Amino acid sequence: MRIRATVAAVSGALALSALAVPAAQADDAASRADIAKIREAAQDSGRSAGTRAPGDGQPYTLNATFSNFKIATAVKVGTTNHVSTKVSFTMTHGADVDVTASDFYTDPYLYKGSFDSPDNMLFGNNYAKCTPASSTKANCTGTIDFYPADSELINSDAGSWKAGAMAIAFNGEDPDGETFDITKVGYKDQGGLASTLVQRYSKQTVNASPEPVKKGKPITVTGKLSRANWEDNKYHGYTNQPVKLQFRKKGSDTYSTVKTIKTNSTGELKTTVTASTDGYFRYNFAGTSTTPAVVAAGDFVDVQ
Repeated sequence: MRIRATVAAVSGALALSALAVPAAQADDAASRADIAKIREAAQDSGRSAGTRAPGDGQPYTLNATFSNFKIATAVKVGTTNHVSTKVSFTMTHGADVDVTASDFYTDPYLYKGSFDSPDNMLFGNNYAKCTPASSTKANCTGTIDFYPADSELINSDAGSWKAGAMAIAFNGEDPDGETFDITKVGYKDQGGLASTLVQRYSKQTVNASPEPVKKGKPITVTGKLSRANWEDNKYHGYTNQPVKLQFRKKGSDTYSTVKTIKTNSTGELKTTVTASTDGYFRYNFAGTSTTPAVVAAGDFVDVQ
């Protein structure tokens, strides 16, 4: 399985060599390590270099650009479950680029931080699949896969990520062969194609008591707002966050906000209201850039 691409000690391209070959890849497909060799060589002249001519132990710049990258607005990632989100993009390329070749690969990814020196990068389990739309354009689809239990993410990774894509044409060259000539390999990498939020999955509970309760008596409504911790794979309280207490009268479909309170140092919520009529209480958290919105299921109180 893949591991977090730590780039404090190595460059972005070198960090990618830590990615293992996904199990779903065919035996004769280029491994992530093979492609990392190309990325690393290209890094010598900058990942975003406009043109690289063959020579000097580097791949040449493949005549390809990426656009129309689409990804979910936000991806919610918990503590253990594998999460996969679909992506699509358009690749425009030279007429001499054969996107249907068995040794042509294109790979969408997400990166945190700057393009040239990312803090973290995440890829899909498999390379993207492209369908030619013309002799110079292809429509591509793939996934970005998240494995929070495998130390791919730390809590500070939550928030905004950017999308990139790369393409490699081996042109018949075998990266593990004795006669491998990297200068005959084409490579293109492009960032800033889109953005998304990678968020720490959240949970919200509620409990209104006593039940039943006499009209005019106090009702205590407790609850807890928690979110995924990617470093210990547990859920912890989300502190000092505003949460709305809402009420829906029995027979109605609409909730109204009663008051807004903040979570305490452990994410707990507690407040009191006066019993007036049968209905449902719930807590509603609006969310932040790092943590998605979440609403507790309503807890019914019978007022007598």
